[in-house]
Amino acid sequence: MLNIHKYIVLDENQKPKAIQISIEDFQRLEEIIENYGLAKLMDEVKDDERLSIDQAKDYYQTLK
Repeated sequence: MLNIHKYIVLDENQKPKAIQISIEDFQRLEEIIENYGLAKLMDEVKDDERLSIDQAKDYYQTLK
């Protein structure tokens, strides 16, 4: 598990209302989430038809 240093923000009744984390921890979390999303997307399309290089170039030209 990640070791995330967090600061709990309390309201006037001492009830937790928010969490603050460092930029470094946020960037690590962001990278993990992006990698997870990319891995899921790669898994979803693993059985899709694959294009040759020329087919891919032709396809990308139609997107411009």
